[in-house]
Amino acid sequence: MSEIRILIIEDEQDVIDLLTLNLRKAGFALSTANDGAAGLRKAREESPALIILDLMLPKMPGLEICKVLKTDTATRHIPIIMLTAKAEEIDRIVGLEFGADDYVTKPFSPRELVLRINAILRRGKGEGVEGKKMAIGSITLDPSRHLVAVAGKPVRLTSVEFKLLSMLMQRQGRVQARDRLLNEVWGYESLIDTRTVDTHVRRLRKKLGKAANAIETVRGFGYRIREG
Repeated sequence: MSEIRILIIEDEQDVIDLLTLNLRKAGFALSTANDGAAGLRKAREESPALIILDLMLPKMPGLEICKVLKTDTATRHIPIIMLTAKAEEIDRIVGLEFGADDYVTKPFSPRELVLRINAILRRGKGEGVEGKKMAIGSITLDPSRHLVAVAGKPVRLTSVEFKLLSMLMQRQGRVQARDRLLNEVWGYESLIDTRTVDTHVRRLRKKLGKAANAIETVRGFGYRIREG
């Protein structure tokens, strides 16, 4: 696994040391940057397999780095895990909208982070949601073209949001538990943090606009696409 390089963009040396110790132990090669400008430069130069990105950085904030990388065709394919001590949910939501794949809040479990990294990298190898074009209410989803529209108007979704909506539409009327969605959409083999699902569902609903009520919350269990 030594050929798989991860870039850590983080300004706290103790966090860098903790990540370095655990990720090297897991078999990854590492690069580090302790400010935003240097991190963006290394991301472009090295094209790592994955980036761990702190949101609170000197010289250039993490959200801006995420936005720049995800709007550049040369770097938009690189998965990003946001790392933040900030409690405000808005930062995580904005990061997910810009295209970040996941987030981890400090203090974090190194073991959990390694699980998330491995799941994202596995997902990248076997990506592709297969199947026929689906339509539920005003929502249409075309897996082959990776397109979603509401009332004929295209909706721009991240790869995770697209896969989440596809799973729910394929199983219309059937409740999907949060832990099952974590396993099938994110690839997490153990129950980590089901708030990841809730955050993505909220973001997905916002993007669907008037069609958002098609996704029903089943309290204490999970989500489903309404029938009819």
